Amino acid sequence: QVRLVESGGGSVQSGGSLRLSCAPSGRSYDDNCMAWFRRAPGQEREGVALIIDGANTRYADSVKGRFAISRDRDKNALYLQMASLKPEDTAIYYCAVRTMGPCSWLSGRWAWGPGTQVTVSS
Repeated sequence: QVRLVESGGGSVQSGGSLRLSCAPSGRSYDDNCMAWFRRAPGQEREGVALIIDGANTRYADSVKGRFAISRDRDKNALYLQMASLKPEDTAIYYCAVRTMGPCSWLSGRWAWGPGTQVTVSS
């Protein structure tokens, strides 16, 4: 099965930036639909950013204009550039690859990595 490993998390102050990286490995996977999710303390996991066919992107309203998802096929990597971070962005962030169904945070089925912690202090 596909394995996903996230990196780049950490602690920053409000207004700061971080870049998360993800390196899929293992058996072949559908790299045409990849995403980032996050789970804040006490909340359900939610979709943050989505990239389709390496170019078309979707974002949750809460991160539009601040986060950017990208993929580098040559490096086999997925990224999430996060800027203007807010305390409410504090969460565990997960890289994900679609395994079944539509390319949709809610309707698709996903394989996730173990996650990386992002903490934003005010």
